[in-house]
Amino acid sequence: MIQRTFVMVKPDGVQRKLAGEIIGRFERRGLRLAGMKMLRVSRELAEAHYAAHKGKPFFGELVDFITSGPVVAMVWEGEDAVLLVRNMMGALKPAEAQPGSIRGDFTASIQMNVVHGSSDPAAADEEVALWFSEDELV
Repeated sequence: MIQRTFVMVKPDGVQRKLAGEIIGRFERRGLRLAGMKMLRVSRELAEAHYAAHKGKPFFGELVDFITSGPVVAMVWEGEDAVLLVRNMMGALKPAEAQPGSIRGDFTASIQMNVVHGSSDPAAADEEVALWFSEDELV
């Protein structure tokens, strides 16, 4: 089943100049880039993106981190794209992220974990719509 999913190279990934490497991994896997932009995230957008975590003790830290520098926001398409991207990203906890995955190769911190990807198809639809208008996608 062809799906769209949202992926973001977070501020730490941009700062470490990993955006090209991450994009290349998805391209080499056969996914199609349907939209991409580099931006500084507003607090309003960050709070909307992390709305599911509002009220949790770490909500403020998430918002502060994602607004701390530029991000690369992308939409990728492909067969079972959501699960494929999640597997390529690797586990959130650095000790559980397998070598060869993006997080397994590039992260050592649960918060500064280089990349975000939609958790499931419903979240992907919501995140794509939050970050991109239809006329920004090809």
